[in-house]
Amino acid sequence: MRLLATPEKARELESRIPRERRDLRVEPVDAHELSRMLPQGAVHQGVALRAAPLEGVSLHELAEGRSGVIVMLDQVTDPQNVGAIFRSALAFGAKGVILQDRHAPALSGALAKAATGATERLPCARVTNLSRALETLADLGWRAVGLDGSAELTLAEALDGGPTVLVMGSEGEGIRRLVAEHCDVLAKIPMPGGFESLNVSNAAAVALYEASRPR
Repeated sequence: MRLLATPEKARELESRIPRERRDLRVEPVDAHELSRMLPQGAVHQGVALRAAPLEGVSLHELAEGRSGVIVMLDQVTDPQNVGAIFRSALAFGAKGVILQDRHAPALSGALAKAATGATERLPCARVTNLSRALETLADLGWRAVGLDGSAELTLAEALDGGPTVLVMGSEGEGIRRLVAEHCDVLAKIPMPGGFESLNVSNAAAVALYEASRPR
């Protein structure tokens, strides 16, 4: 772990570090150099902490207990959307999030900022193949509900209160065909206002709220 700060901030931080944490040293860095070390557009306010990468969990660890809701994202690549989904998933008590190894952003930068700490508190499992992951979860007693705006059932009708995997796809293409075929049921969020669709992070918040209601 490295704590970097501009000289002025470094002096301020060093005066606040508890005596028992004198092992934590602040490295003074020029403001321009600090900006260069961080992702483009990052707002650092003169301080940056480099921590160890977040440790993920296995699919089986996430499925333990056979209760609750797990969120699976199929090629949702926008970091801010994924971060917002992490935040909603934590707020509504989801057990965790499943991402693909590829076609999914790292849990850092804009994603971590949008998640406002949820990536540190909510387990995340990365898998190579989402369809195979759904097969594994089905064997472990989980039921997959895929969100599809053209589905006949509403989400309220599709949910049964059992262990559920909420599967959500990208805004443009939705859930891919093979992933959809591995869902037990497809469901839509009814929108009586006549608007065709929601941003994926907004749809996730609505779906997670519906899934969290007692049944």
